Amino acid sequence: MNAARAGTRAWVVFGAATAAYLSAVTQRSTLGVAGVAAAHRFDTSAAALSTLGVVQLAVYAALQIPVGVLVDRFGPRAVIAVGALLMAAGQVTVATSEVLPVAVLGRMLVGAGDATTFVAALRLVNAWFPPARVPVLSQWLGNLGQLGQVLSAVPFAALLGLQGWTTAFLGAAGLSGIAFVVALVLLVDAPGGVRGASGDLRGALRALRSALARRGTRLGFWAHFTTQSSGVVFALLWGYPFLVSAVGLSRPAASALLTLQVLTGFVVGPLLGGLTARFPFRRSNLVLTIVLGLGVAWTLVLLWPGPPPVALLVLLVVAMGAGGPASQIGFDYARTYNPPEGLGGASGFVNVGGFTASFTMMFLIGFLLDLQHGASGAPLYSLGAFKAAFSVQYVIVGGGVVGFWLTRRLARRDLLRDTGVDVGPLWRAFRHRAVRRTAERDRDTP
Repeated sequence: MNAARAGTRAWVVFGAATAAYLSAVTQRSTLGVAGVAAAHRFDTSAAALSTLGVVQLAVYAALQIPVGVLVDRFGPRAVIAVGALLMAAGQVTVATSEVLPVAVLGRMLVGAGDATTFVAALRLVNAWFPPARVPVLSQWLGNLGQLGQVLSAVPFAALLGLQGWTTAFLGAAGLSGIAFVVALVLLVDAPGGVRGASGDLRGALRALRSALARRGTRLGFWAHFTTQSSGVVFALLWGYPFLVSAVGLSRPAASALLTLQVLTGFVVGPLLGGLTARFPFRRSNLVLTIVLGLGVAWTLVLLWPGPPPVALLVLLVVAMGAGGPASQIGFDYARTYNPPEGLGGASGFVNVGGFTASFTMMFLIGFLLDLQHGASGAPLYSLGAFKAAFSVQYVIVGGGVVGFWLTRRLARRDLLRDTGVDVGPLWRAFRHRAVRRTAERDRDTP
């Protein structure tokens, strides 16, 4: 059933799914603005502190494929509702923790609940709307959900400063409780209540194996790996300490930059969604362009002598803000290369990409900060130490670009063999278009 036939109900489901994802992003990103407070509360090193974020993202990444299979088997409504309960329990655990291991356990629960939400919400978009609208609506789902980072950066950060750790995290848990009620009351798996899933667990696993065998699914993995990770690491853990402790910005200024990272998606997301729908054979060029922009922005910041100016920091967060919508292209690869019954598992595998890169970089940055602090005795969060630690991104993202490029070559070869479509380099497409226009103009000239 398309959106016209589903009518208002489709948009109600979309709104409820977006609200659930917004809540999940809020739970995920609360640690980002609480990093300095966590360091004081638990009196721990940067590497130990990074475990709060690393284990959260590691659990998130590890559960993506199982969650995709569960979505295919049980439907997105049940999966989102269970996830909201897990996140609420996790935030209550963090709120009451007095030692780091208990807080780590809480963040693991948050990661497990968070893992359920986006893949299930994407399944709802694919079930309720026609394929031509899915790329743009997927961008809006991601962008509106990222407003959860704004809730963390502004009201949650304010509550943390005014009322303290316990009250702030209990408030976040309450938001997740609301998401649970919304999921139960408003979500419906598919028009008519028919899920269209794989029928049983064995069928869902067969669909997963088929999805992983498709090069398009793996291409989506690498697209997500390269575009999303830098912004996630910055927003979830290391951006706030870098801006406040290393660069010397005020807390409100740091929050404003993190908010700008989110708001950028509202401009870039619909643009990328439209381009993805219009030029499906050039999605890889969009991915590589965004990665190049990220590389340029980070290089300027890291090579700048002394604290980078605010204008350069704005450029950096805008580039990272564009990376979030670009990562949605990975899910569009999954959608176009897989049948509906295997889409949950395929989307879960794609989602593993960015978060695997994220928790790897998150841990390595903390490790490098501690290593420099121990070797030189410099302040733990010094500007020079952060610049050296952030450089690890070139290795991780660069490896992802190689994987993306090699997989694209194989996918294009398969496309040529199976359909006869030859997707050549972009410069060749521009040249052919110019030649065709010249020929048409010459033909029309008397």
